[in-house]
Amino acid sequence: MKLLRDLFREHVAQTSGEPLGMEVERAEGVFLYGSGGRRVYDLISGVSVANVGHGRPEVVEAVQEQAGKYMHAMVYGELVEAPQVRLATRLAEVLPEGLDSVYFVNSGAEAIEGAVKLAKRATGRRKMVAFRRAYHGSTHAGMSLMGPPEGDEWRRPFEPLLPEVEWLEFNDFEGLGRITGEVACVVAEVVQGEAGVRLPEEGFLQAVRRRCTEEGAMLVYDEVQTGMGRTGRMFAFEKWGVAPDILVLAKALGGGMPLGAFIARREVMSLLAHDPALGHITTFGGHPVSCAAGLAAMEVILGEGLMEEVEEKGAMFEEAMEAHSAVREVRRAGLLMAVEMGVPVEGLVRRMLEKGVMSDWFLFCDTAFRISPPLTITKEEIKEVCGIITKCLDEENFG
Repeated sequence: MKLLRDLFREHVAQTSGEPLGMEVERAEGVFLYGSGGRRVYDLISGVSVANVGHGRPEVVEAVQEQAGKYMHAMVYGELVEAPQVRLATRLAEVLPEGLDSVYFVNSGAEAIEGAVKLAKRATGRRKMVAFRRAYHGSTHAGMSLMGPPEGDEWRRPFEPLLPEVEWLEFNDFEGLGRITGEVACVVAEVVQGEAGVRLPEEGFLQAVRRRCTEEGAMLVYDEVQTGMGRTGRMFAFEKWGVAPDILVLAKALGGGMPLGAFIARREVMSLLAHDPALGHITTFGGHPVSCAAGLAAMEVILGEGLMEEVEEKGAMFEEAMEAHSAVREVRRAGLLMAVEMGVPVEGLVRRMLEKGVMSDWFLFCDTAFRISPPLTITKEEIKEVCGIITKCLDEENFG
C-alpha cells in the first residue's frame, strides 16, 4: 500500500517541486501534530489565517451548529442567511463610517477581483495603479497587479493579463504624481507582506489617500494578511489612521474556513446590482458555515482582548531574534514579522521544521523567514520557540 505522502505527490496538484511535506494529523492552539504525535510550532498560521489558534472550540462549535442547520442553500445574495447578515453587521460595527456594505466571496484573490471591478464601475475608468513587490493573488487580476521586475517570473507565463496597470514604488512620495484623473483605483497593502513585511513610512498612506481624493481614484486596501487583529488593531489601517474606499479581507476573516470579502460604502456597492444586474456573482461566496466560523473567531478576538497583547508578544520575538549576531534586521507589524538574514533561508526553514518549528520565506524576499503565529501564543511558548530558532541559527553557522 502506498504511503499517504506518495499519494499526495501523485494526485494532489503541486505548487512547487519541493513542498515542506509534513503530514498533519491534527492541530490545536499554536501546534500542528504530525505522524506519531510529533508536535510542531506553527509560526505561519496558514499564512495569517489561524489568528485565534487551531481548533478553537468556539469556532468548531459554530461550524458544527451551522452545518447541522443548513449549508449551501442558494447562490449568493438571493436569500436572507443569518450567518452572512450577522457577520456583515459585526464588521460594519467595528469599521469606520463609509465601510458599511460587505460583499462576501471565497478568498482574497476573489475579493481583489470584486474590488477592482467595483472601482471601475464606480469611476467609469479603466486604469489601475499598484505597488511593486505587492502580492494580491494568483488570478488574472491579482497577477496583473504584480509589478516588474519581481513579478515578471509569475506574470510572463500567463500573459496577456489586464492592460492599463501602472506600478509605483512603495514609500516613494514623488511617484504619487502618476496617480491621475484616468485612474480607477490604487490598490495597496497597508503593510507589504510578501515583500518581507515592509511598513509604510510616516505620512505615506496619508499622501496616497490625499492624491486619490484629489484625482477621484478609489483607494483599495488589501488587508488579506494584516486584517483581523494581526498587527494589534482589528485592521492595520487603523494604526495609521487612513481609511480606504474599498477594504479587502480574507484569510483570518473565516476563522480557518474559506472566506473573503470586499467592503465599501452602500451606495457604491449597490452599483453591482444594476446595469447589469448580477454585475458580480458567486455561488459559494459567503458560505453560511464559513460566515458562522468567521463570526465566532471575530468575537474571540474582540471578547478575549487578543489584540491587547500583540505588541508585547511581537516585541518578545523581535528582541530574541535581534539578539542573534547572524540576524541582519527584524521588520515587524504586531505579530507579522520578517527576520532578515541577508542570504536565502530555505535551508534554515527546513532545519527549523526538523527541530519542531514551521516557518517559511516570502514570495518576494527569500532572505527572510516569517514569524506570524496565532495571536493566542503564550509568552512561555514564545520563549520556548525562540530558543529552538536560536539553536537552528547557531547550527546553520551564518556567521
